[in-house]
Amino acid sequence: MDPVEVDGSVLEGGGQILRVSAALSCITGSSIKITKIRAGRSTPGLRPQHLSGLQLVSDLCSGVLQGATIGSTDISLTPGKIRSGNHTADTQTAGSVCLLLQVALPCALFAESSSQLCLKGGTNAEMAPQIDYTLKVFKPIVEKFGVNFDCDVRMRGFYPKGGGEVRVSVSPVKHLQPVVLTDRGTITKIHGRAFVAGVLPYKLAKDMCAAAVRTIRKEIKELYINIQALQEKDNAYGNGNGIIIIAESSTGCLFAGSALGKKGVYADKVGIEAAEMLLRNIRHNGCVDEFLQDQLIIFMALANGTSRIRTGAVTLHTQTAIHVAEQLTQVRLTALRLNLNLIKVSGLILF
Repeated sequence: MDPVEVDGSVLEGGGQILRVSAALSCITGSSIKITKIRAGRSTPGLRPQHLSGLQLVSDLCSGVLQGATIGSTDISLTPGKIRSGNHTADTQTAGSVCLLLQVALPCALFAESSSQLCLKGGTNAEMAPQIDYTLKVFKPIVEKFGVNFDCDVRMRGFYPKGGGEVRVSVSPVKHLQPVVLTDRGTITKIHGRAFVAGVLPYKLAKDMCAAAVRTIRKEIKELYINIQALQEKDNAYGNGNGIIIIAESSTGCLFAGSALGKKGVYADKVGIEAAEMLLRNIRHNGCVDEFLQDQLIIFMALANGTSRIRTGAVTLHTQTAIHVAEQLTQVRLTALRLNLNLIKVSGLILF
């Protein structure tokens, strides 16, 4: 069959297209050709993180990957059979290990036996989920589809050095089950962690905590807020600081706000940024936050049945994931904008 041609410049126009396209190519066995990769970015083409992800998928499916070099704007992938066993990906930068997991996890689910992934790079990086988000928000929700994986954070890595490492063990599935998340319920619990690593003083973690709590208290007065201040000592490479705050609902929904410190930015501001992000995601009354909705599209497309997930405003990343999933599968995805935003995926992927 001729490869499915994917325009890498449409909608979000970035790494999201690469991740969803490559994973679905691996799972469906459909060859793909992606053109105009990141065409609208200041540095078009593949960056080290994207290249590592594509190489990882190609390794997982015994595929033939062509044109994949730093800066390349056109690649093709011809997948083979998905292989279980040990697989390693190293961005050799602070590129996000969580984005590597996003592309690899769906593929590893459909191997014949368990897979072990060694992912190296940044664990707490800008423009990507922090590893704490992946473990505390993404993992519990994706487990509702029948996904089962364990993740061991061996070393945390930050911008610009990277140096982080996580080991992930993925159990295979026969099929995924559909998920319905349409009842938000009430917020029952707010907790989180603020951390410093390397030479940064512990006081920064406490300042982030205090600022976050003050901000949340302006809108949510009745709940106990438990944000722990932590000093990362032995399992962190380089210097870094950040915070993640998680809200849980009475129906099992999870929402988060997070932020990372930067040179010259006061710790208070980092804590306030994370708190305001959390409050924004609670206000929309959906069942997932703005950063989870796009990550769930591929699992909704692969599930055996119809999934429905109530969201806030459908993000550009989510629209992009829907667009690519429709190109590479036999499912129908609709984002309905009525009184509520409801993402509905009907059908089962055809192998």
